Amino acid sequence: MRAHLSTSLTTVRNLGILAHVDAGKTTVTERMLFLAGATYKRGEVHDGTTVTDFDSQERDRGITIFAAAVSCAWDGHRINLIDTPGHVDFSDEVERSLRVLDGAIAVFDGVAGVEPQSESVWRLADRYGVPRIAFVNKLDRAGADLDAAVESIRRRLHPAPLVVQLPIGREDGFAGVVDLVRMRSLVWTGGACEEGEVPRELREEALRRRRVLEEAVAELNADALEEFCAGPSISAGTLAAALRDLTRTGAGVVVLCGSAYRDRGVEPLLDAVVAYLPSPPEVPAVRGEDGAERPADPAAPLAALAFKVNSTATGRLTYVRVYSGTMRKGDTVLDAGAGRTERISRILRVQADRHTEVDRAVAGDIVAVVGPKAARPGTTLCAPGSPLVLEPPGAADPVVSVAVEARRSTDADRLAAALARLAEEDPSLAVRTDAETGQTLLSGMGELHLEVAVEKIRRDHGLAVGVGRPQVAFRETLVRGVSGLLYRHVKQDGGAGQYAHVMIDVEPLADGDFAFSSTVTGGRVPREYVRAVEAGCRDALAGGPLAGHPVTGVRVTLTDGATHTKDSSELAFRTAGRLALREALRAGTMALLEPVAEVTVTVPDDAAGGVLGDLAARRGRISGSATRSGTVVITAIVPLAEVFGYATRLRSRTQGRGTFTTRPAGYAPAP
Repeated sequence: MRAHLSTSLTTVRNLGILAHVDAGKTTVTERMLFLAGATYKRGEVHDGTTVTDFDSQERDRGITIFAAAVSCAWDGHRINLIDTPGHVDFSDEVERSLRVLDGAIAVFDGVAGVEPQSESVWRLADRYGVPRIAFVNKLDRAGADLDAAVESIRRRLHPAPLVVQLPIGREDGFAGVVDLVRMRSLVWTGGACEEGEVPRELREEALRRRRVLEEAVAELNADALEEFCAGPSISAGTLAAALRDLTRTGAGVVVLCGSAYRDRGVEPLLDAVVAYLPSPPEVPAVRGEDGAERPADPAAPLAALAFKVNSTATGRLTYVRVYSGTMRKGDTVLDAGAGRTERISRILRVQADRHTEVDRAVAGDIVAVVGPKAARPGTTLCAPGSPLVLEPPGAADPVVSVAVEARRSTDADRLAAALARLAEEDPSLAVRTDAETGQTLLSGMGELHLEVAVEKIRRDHGLAVGVGRPQVAFRETLVRGVSGLLYRHVKQDGGAGQYAHVMIDVEPLADGDFAFSSTVTGGRVPREYVRAVEAGCRDALAGGPLAGHPVTGVRVTLTDGATHTKDSSELAFRTAGRLALREALRAGTMALLEPVAEVTVTVPDDAAGGVLGDLAARRGRISGSATRSGTVVITAIVPLAEVFGYATRLRSRTQGRGTFTTRPAGYAPAP
C-alpha cells in the first residue's frame, strides 16, 4: 500500500487527529506514520519517543500540548497530519488547526466513549464544517464496547454514525475486524494484516450489521436508496460512494475501530482517509471577508493563512495553509490585514521538529515559512496585486491569570521580551500590567496552560521566574437598569468647546455581552454622533463600578439628545456616551460574575461519597452522575477559582485512582 508522494491536488489529504486527552491520538498518529514508511520504528508516548510529542514538556507530562504537523504517503496519496492537543486548556490550539484542515479523524476511547473534550472538539469541527470519520480506539481494554461507544456518539454528538466494521474478539481477545463494506475479515497476527473470509461464527452477525448499515445509508443517500429498493442489497461500490458523499457533506460519520497501541485497525483507517475524506479541490473555495472566492488552483493568485507561529533557535517559523496559488522561495507577499509586504526567504516541509527545505508550496500545502517578521496566527498572506483577507480562527478569552515576575531585577527586560514572544505565538495567552498593583499578569485558558507557559520561559530563556496564585477573570453585569438618564457634557476652555447632551435607557441583556440601539427621531442626534455614542458606551464597559472588572450583559438605548452648531463633535458625543453609561451603571444594580467550569470526575465507587462532599464544599453544583464498570462519573459546575489545586485533593481522596477534566462553562453570579 505504500507509494511515492504525488503532486496532484486530488491526492492530497489535510486532516487533524482530534480527541479527549488519553484517547490515543498520538499513538494513532505514530502508527500511521510507521505503516506509511515515514518513520522506521513505532514511537511510544510512555517512552517519550513519539515524533509529534517532541517538546520536552510533552514528553515529561505524557500529553500533547502543541499541535504538530507531519506528512506521510499512503496508496499514492500525500497525507498531511496535524496531531492536536486533547486537554481542554489547549483547545485554542485545536481551533487554529481546524481552521486550516479539510478533514479530521475523531478518536474515541472504546471504554469511555464520548468524553467532555471529545464533545468540545467535535463542536469546533462543526463550526468550521470539517468532515470527519470516527475511530473507536482501545478495543483491547477491559470493558471496551464498540456498540456503547457508538451509542454515546449518537446520543451526545447527534450525527448519524455509520459503523463499517465488526470487531473480531473482545477485550484481550480482540484480534481484527470484519469490513462490512467488502464483507472481508482483517486479522492482525505478529504485526501483519491478513485478509480472508468472514469467520463462520460471525457471518450471521456480520450480515445483520451490513443490513443495518445499508438501511442507514439508504435513508440518507438517493443512489443507495434506489439500489436498496431495486435489489436484495447495495453493492460495495455504491455503498463506498455513498459513504464518501455522506462524510463530505456531514450527513453521516463513518465509524471504524481498532487498537492503535497493538497495531490493529490502522491500515483500514488510512484507507478510509483516502476513500472518504476530501482533497483540497473537493472542499468549498476559500472566501475572503469581502466575499471574493479563491479556488484551490496553483495558477490562481496566492492566498495563504498563517495558523501557528513558533520561535526556534534558528529563527521564526510561520506555519501556513496555502489555499490558492503558488508560493515560491524569494517571493514578496502581502500581509493583507496590516497592509505591509513580507519576503519569503525559505519554505519548509514540516515533519514535527524536523524540516526539509523546498522551493515552492502550492494550493493545498501546509508548510512553514521563514521570512515574515510580523505575521501572527490568523494573518493572511496573499499576492500583492490581488489582496484578500481570510477569516481568522476565533480566539477564546483567557479566564485564569497569574502574576509573574523575574527573580532578579536585572532580568525584568528579558522577561518582558519572553512574555511578548509567548503571546505572539499563542493568541490565547494575554499579558498586561495591572494599573493598581503594577504586577505583570499572564492570562490563559487554565491552570495547566499557564504552568506550561511559565515552564517554557524557564527552559527556553533560562529565566528564574516567580509566580503568584492564579486569579480568575471576573465580570460585572447589570441586574436592574435605569431609564431616562440625561447626561450633559459641556466643556469650554478657550477655542472650540465640547457640547453633547444624551438621554439613555439601560437595561439587562440576558443573551449577549452588549447591545446598542437608537430611537432618536427628527435628526436631533446625527447618525455619525449616534455611532460615537455607541463607541463611548463600549469604552465604558472596560471597567465596572463594583471592582473595575469588564461589564457584560447590558443593553443601551439612545432615546434623545441635543447638539450645538459649533461645539458638537464625535469626540464630545463619544465622551458623553462613556460618562453617561458609567453614571447609569452606578445608579443601577450591579452583580459580580465569576467564571465557572464543567468538571467531570471519574472515581471508584467507594470514593464517590467523599468526592461529592468535596465538590459541594467547593460550591459545586452537581449536574449528573453515572455508574460505569465499577466507577462513578460525576459532572458538576464549579467556580473556576475553586478548581485550583483540585488535582492534589482528588488524588488524596481516591488514593490516586480518581481523574478529572474541566472545560469552561461561562459565568455565574459570585457570592
